[in-house]
Amino acid sequence: MRTVDPAKHAAKRRAIVDAAAGCFAEKGFERTTTADICRAAGISSGSLFHYFPSKRAVFTAIFTHDAAETAERLEAAAKASDPLAALLDVVAELAGQIAQPGVVRIVLEAAAQAARDDEFAQLVHRNDSALRDGLAVLLGRAVDAGLIDPGVEPRAAAGWVAGLIDAMISRASLDPGLDLPAEQAILRTILIRFLRPVPPPAGG
Repeated sequence: MRTVDPAKHAAKRRAIVDAAAGCFAEKGFERTTTADICRAAGISSGSLFHYFPSKRAVFTAIFTHDAAETAERLEAAAKASDPLAALLDVVAELAGQIAQPGVVRIVLEAAAQAARDDEFAQLVHRNDSALRDGLAVLLGRAVDAGLIDPGVEPRAAAGWVAGLIDAMISRASLDPGLDLPAEQAILRTILIRFLRPVPPPAGG
């Protein structure tokens, strides 16, 4: 009986997902065919279906992989000695993904797919909740360390931080010539000013 090397299997799945992401970014979910994915990945249809049962499964895997990578980022950040700096770095990394070819179009395609596929919409919701949970952990640690306004409620603030990341993606979809470094600098300034401790009233 032939044994499967888990590492090689995972690597092949990831290669297929990466190739498919380019197809979905270029043509959208509906217009992309399994033949397109096979050509991009350099595999046969039989090989594709060995790893994924359907085109939809490949599309879903893009966001499953993305969620896993984000979870790793957040887990590492939660161990940092400076939670505020770690938070700002994570936000910069996540917002900076829009510089990668096709990322903005994939995100927009995911929104369209979520509107017509309840199961996929639940995946998107879980990913968003996990992101907010991870950001809330960092914000909570920053409050405890006295690095940000103690009046900040971590979970609520995490929602606004995630919303700012979404806003960057929305801006990029409307302006392909977006100056990403400049926008990231503005985003960092907004976060620092939003989270900075509030000084006590004069004479208080």
